[in-house]
Order: sequence, then C-alpha cells, then structure tokens
Amino acid sequence: MMAMSCKDGKGIMDNGKYVRYTPEQVEALERLYHECPKPSSIRRQQLIRECPILSNIEPKQIKVWFQNRRCREKQRKEASRLQAVNRKLTAMNKLLMEENDRLQKQVSQLVYENGYFRQHTQNTTLATKDTSCESVVTSGQHHLTPQHPPRDASPAGLLSIAEETLTEFLSKATGTAVEWVQMPGMKPGPDSIGIVAISHGCTGVAARACGLVGLEPTRVAEILKDRPSWFRDCRAVDVLNVLPTANGGTIELLYMQLYAPTTLAPARDFWLLRYTSVMEDGSLVVCERSLKNTQNGPSMPPVQHFVRAEMLPSGYLIRPCEGGGSIIHIVDHMDLEPWSVPEVLRPLYESSTVLAQKTTMAALRQLRQIAQEVSQSNVTGWGRRPAALRALSQRLSRGFNEALNGFTDEGWSMMGNDGIDDVTILVNSSPEKLTGLNLSFANGFPAVSNAVLCAKASMLLQNVPPAILLRFLREHRSEWADNNIDAYSAAAVKVGPCSLPGSRVGSFGSQVILPLAHTIEHEEFLEVIKLEGVGHCPEDAMMPRDMFLLQFQYGISGFIDAVTSYVLCSGMDENAVGTCAELIFAPIDASFADDAPLLPSGFRIIPLDSGKEASSPNRTLDLASALEIGPAGNRSSNDYAANGGNTRSVMTIAFEFAFESHLQENVASMARQYVRSIISSVQRVALALSPSHLSSHAGLRAPLGTPEAHTLARWICQSYRCYLGVELLKSSGEGSESILKTLWHHSDAIMCCSLKALPVFTFANQAGLDMLETTLVALQDITLEKIFDDHGRKTLCSEFPQIMQQGFACLQGGICLSSMGRPVSYERAVAWKVLNEEENAHCVCFMFMNWSFV
Repeated sequence: MMAMSCKDGKGIMDNGKYVRYTPEQVEALERLYHECPKPSSIRRQQLIRECPILSNIEPKQIKVWFQNRRCREKQRKEASRLQAVNRKLTAMNKLLMEENDRLQKQVSQLVYENGYFRQHTQNTTLATKDTSCESVVTSGQHHLTPQHPPRDASPAGLLSIAEETLTEFLSKATGTAVEWVQMPGMKPGPDSIGIVAISHGCTGVAARACGLVGLEPTRVAEILKDRPSWFRDCRAVDVLNVLPTANGGTIELLYMQLYAPTTLAPARDFWLLRYTSVMEDGSLVVCERSLKNTQNGPSMPPVQHFVRAEMLPSGYLIRPCEGGGSIIHIVDHMDLEPWSVPEVLRPLYESSTVLAQKTTMAALRQLRQIAQEVSQSNVTGWGRRPAALRALSQRLSRGFNEALNGFTDEGWSMMGNDGIDDVTILVNSSPEKLTGLNLSFANGFPAVSNAVLCAKASMLLQNVPPAILLRFLREHRSEWADNNIDAYSAAAVKVGPCSLPGSRVGSFGSQVILPLAHTIEHEEFLEVIKLEGVGHCPEDAMMPRDMFLLQFQYGISGFIDAVTSYVLCSGMDENAVGTCAELIFAPIDASFADDAPLLPSGFRIIPLDSGKEASSPNRTLDLASALEIGPAGNRSSNDYAANGGNTRSVMTIAFEFAFESHLQENVASMARQYVRSIISSVQRVALALSPSHLSSHAGLRAPLGTPEAHTLARWICQSYRCYLGVELLKSSGEGSESILKTLWHHSDAIMCCSLKALPVFTFANQAGLDMLETTLVALQDITLEKIFDDHGRKTLCSEFPQIMQQGFACLQGGICLSSMGRPVSYERAVAWKVLNEEENAHCVCFMFMNWSFV
C-alpha cells in the first residue's frame, strides 16, 4: 500500500482512504462540531478557508471526519442509555424477585391454613397468626404495641393510631390486604411509568404503583408531601400540628381540600394524620389516614360547601436503590362518598382507575419529570427553566379550578339568573389573590378592572373522545370564539391608557401556536397562542394589535397521541376514548412576565363509564333539578338498554372576565350569551365528531386516514417513483392506509407546499413537524420562503424552473429555520413535483435528509 504525505507533513493520507489528523486539526474540527454537528458543504469549505491548518485536507475527508464523529457520539449516547436501562432492569428485577418471594411465602401460608382448616373443621374459631402484611420489606420488623393502646388525642394515642396506620399501609403496599389487579393498558418495562394496579372488591377505591425514580428517598418524600405541586385537584394542605416521636419520626395533623372537578358536585375535604418514619432497613415511610370520631382522636368540625371524605391507610414506601435513585411503592385508598353526587357522575367517585390516573400515576410522573430536569439542568421555553414553566401551568390550572368551584373564602358570590339555570354566574369583587389585577404596574399605569366575573356551565356528551374534541377547539378557535370578547379579555392584562376594555375591538386573522414546554410523557403541554390582528384603519399599522394567550393542555393518557391519531384516523382511537382532557388559556401581555396576572378560562372533559341513562346526545345539563342526589334507586336494567355500549363524558366550561364594578349587569349578560353560544358551537362540533354512524356494525373500524390524506400520500409516492426511478417508501403494503402510515413515520422530514404566488405548506409528516417545530394547523401559516436563509432562497429560485420542467431537483445541504427561528442543518434535500390523477401539478414536495438543530 502506497502512503502519501500532505504538503506540510501534519497529516498523512493512506492511499486516499485514511487521514491522520494532528491535535491542532482535531481541536479545530471539534470546535466546529460543537457549533454545528452537520455542516453543509459550503460551511466545510468556509472552515478550510478560515483555518489554514486544515488547508491540506480535502473537503471530502472533512466530511468523513464529521460522519465518524457523529457516529462516535451516537455510540456514546447509546452506551450511556443502555447502561441506564441496565440499571433500571437490575433494580426492577430485584423488585420482582422480592415480590415473587413474598407471593411464595403467601402461597405456603395459604396451603398451611387450608390443611389446618381441614383437620379442625369442628372448631369455629382458629387462633392463627395473620402474616399477610409480611414481605421481604417488612419481615422481621414487628412493631410492639400494647394490647389495649390508648386511642385519644394524647401523643401516646396518636402514636398508636400512627403505628396501626403504618402496619395497614405496609400490608397493602407489599402484602395482600387488598386484592390488586393490573390496571388495563399498562405495559411494564424499563421506560414505563411503573407497575400500576387497581383494587378489586375492597371498600372505596384504591390504586397501587411501584416504580424507579432517579431521586434520593428524602427528596422523593419532600416532593410527595407537597401534594398541591403535583396533584392538580388538591387545593390546599394545611399542617395544623407536628409531634416528634421517640423513633425519630414525625406525626402531623393535616387538613386537606380537593377541588370539585365539575360544577355538578361539591368539593371534598379530609382530616388526616400523617406519619413519617425510617424503618430498620433504611426505607423511608410516609403513611396517612383519616381521623374519625370512632377512633376517639382529635376531631375537625365539618366545613361549609365541602363533603368530608375518608382516606383509608395510604402512603409511600421509599427504598434507596443501589447506584442511586429510589424504588417507590405508592398506595392511594379513599372513600369519596359517591352518594353525595348525581348518579350520572358516580363513576368518577367509584372508579379505582380514575383514582390511579389522577393521583397515583400523577405522583410518579411528577417524580420522573423532576428527576429528568435535575439530570439535564437546561433552559427551555423562551429562556425559562422548566420549574418556571411548570409554575405557570400550575397557576393556570389552579385559577381555573378556583373559578370553577367559586369558594366563598376567596370572595366569590353567586348572581341571580335570568330565568334559565343553564349558566351560573359568579362575581368576585376582591380578585387580588387570584390574579393580581389590582396591583399597580411598574410603568405607573394602574389596572382598570376591579372585579372578576365567571360564567360556567356543564353539558353531557356521548360518543365523543375528549382529546379529539379539545383538539378541534384548540386548533379551530375561530369556530367558537368571539373576536370582540377576546379583545375585551386581552385588555385586562395589558398596561397603559390604550388598553381600556372595548377601546380597540376588532377582528383577528390566523392563529399561530408557539410551543413552550411539555412533560416527558407528553401528557401536559404549555404553549403561547398568537392571534394575529387584522388592521382596518391607518393607525392600526402604527400600533400592534396581536393578542397572546398562554394555553395549557392536559390529557391523562396521551393528549398528543390522540391528536396525531385523529389526523391519521377518522375519529375513533383506542387511546383517545376515556382520556380526560383540559384546555385552559388566559390572555397575557406580550412582555410575558413570570408574575403577569392570569385570568384563566377553558374547557374540561371528564369521561364517564358506559351510559346508564338514555338521553339525547350533546345536551346541556341542569342536573341540579333534573337529577336526584342520594342513594341510587332500584331501576330496571331494561331502562338503560337503549344506551348500552355508549361512551359518555361530562364537559365543564368556565370563562372569566375582568370588569369595572358599575358594569356588572352588562358584563353578566354578555357572559351568559357568550357561554351559551360556545355551548351551541360545542354541541354542533361534538355531533359532527361523534362516530355513532359506525355503531350499527359491531367491530367495524373506520379506515385509517381521511380520503384526502390517503390520496395525497399516494400521489407523493407515485410522483417520486416516476421522476427519480426509485421507491420513496422501502416497505409498505398495497393499501393506502399502510402508505399514509409509513409516510407519516418516515425518518426524513417530508413536507408539501402549494403552487401559489406565495407558497405555503399544506402537509408535513411527523419528522417535518418536528423540524419546523409546529403543528398541522399552524403549518398552514408558514410560507416556503420563511424557512430558508438567503442562500437557500437563491438556490431554490434557481432550481425551481428545473423542478417544474424536469420534475425534480436535488438540493445541496444547508441551513433552514424552524417556526421558532431556530437554525436547522440538513445534509441534502430533494424536491419533486406531485401530480394528481389528471397528471396536473398539485403541489411541490420537499424531503430534507439527516436534519438536526444547530
């Protein structure tokens, strides 16, 4: 093999295949790699010109170096990921082995007891020891308590209750005191949220979960004790007394309030004892239970407007994990007093699955989210850290819940109705605690409004998946929102003399959705909605009239998965049905300050079990008069036969308006009419989305994708094959469903733009949406020229005639911009003309290969 030396002797090329770089050259290449892992050919040539030490290296060899460097980085990340997965699997294996050991002991005990009963059938009472709560966690750790412990409010009495609570909690967490069954739809694995189970045949509702989190036990306990930070239905937890115990633990007396999820049910409260202690094996335990009069312990009188619920022994068992992190067991067990709500809502209070989704899994998600933020410690979402964005989403959720519940201790009072009880009006004349609207702003202009009004209503929906309906409301705001009222609401949060309510109302054009942040499992999203103002007079050009909304979406099991599935499917999705969803938004000033006043409004849809009551779909409920509250009557099952198999959900709507007190009657009238118009719009949309026309054929599933999407996918692939002579999709079935699905999941960014004077994008696959950092709806507001830099636009203009004449063109790598303004590098791109059935040009399709954010 012949060796060739470079001009300056610093690099050696072996037969044109191998280059040995000097440390200085490697340092220069590494510096560029950290700036741009995928430099274009132009950037590589620029690097050679700017760095004389690289002048003897051919551009092709530099390209190979970057490819190898990316490969090494990918291998390093993959090795790190596999190590993390291995640690998780090792810990999970240990957990499963312990669980298996516990079950084997339990089987042995049952076999022994069965034999004992067979031999002593004449005995009616057997003094056998109950070891159901023993496991590898609690075995050998017996808590000594007196035969007749004191049961009163004294420290000794509280300690007795605490020790009993601990024993009962452990029997549920690691024993068999409750019969647990795996929660439907949960798939355990190294990347899953954990192992989740629900109760079967016990008092009240109960859920249990165990999982691995990358946080130390003390930090885990600190997070879980702060229930309002992760349980959005929790209004407050007040610690009324703290008592230290001799074993180093603490006993706390708590009063906790939970929001009502709809306008149709009262809120809940709890009077609790919480016991925190460290066990002999180093495990940290936090357990809770309700204090009742039967225990002779301290009591808490009933609170007006709240129904006192009961928490049975529950809590958290947190064990340190080898190599860092914790193994956590969570048990939630409650009796939510379902007798106090209308019968149609009782599934929400009698379902262990709902409890698991809203409480148990929410705790695990919060721990995983914080663990990821701690490990990454990065700044996202317009320069804000994840904790700051999470605080904004919590403010939106809390403000919406406060308005929905209308507690008198926050200053809310009810107004009289106009003869129809479909919409409830509440007024708050002291909204400082809710929004801060009365505070003076830094620029010297005081806020104008001094009161807040809330208009709220609930309605029953049938056969409409919550996430799909809210997706429509999110992306098609113009179908239900009123421009003038949007402008009125925006004026409450703007500062300055030109922001008086009603002073500048008008119309808004398109909406642009700007993503801010999302949780690791994509069940929560925070984004900014920009409503672009439309000018009608010369002064509109001098003063910007755009409106901004801070918007929060929440879906318990994959809001975005349901949205994506709806784009590809015709409306029915297995993950979407039964998925709770919220869409909460508030006008915000363009300054977007962390402490900006927020006045949340929005929608909440909660799924119910299969309908038990025949009713017309999508009707507004006046449940206060139409439904009885109390024990369920003995109705014949035939009364509900007509509605069998239907899925039902309750939708709650709440809108807040800031106003001056002397305008109360006018604003109340406006709010009633506005909410009624929204209800009418929602009913119309829900009826259109309802797949009831498919129910006549059992098991019939709608074809994948809309006809237009199938047709476009087929045209894209046929045109690519026609002009380039190869297949775009490596493997896909003959049917159009398979073509669309494969195109949607293609690894390269594929997007289509219209053939107009100002081309706009009309379609993109998932990779294309990720590259442009947008959604399918907002995609239509992005023009082709916006995504290219000057060089890219010049190249496209020179190549466009070739695309139209020859049918395709190959574009060199370069830089383009996402909708958020972030530079995106791509190695190369292909553009081709998409022909329809008549062989006419329908659009132009682009495919960007090996793209990445710079």
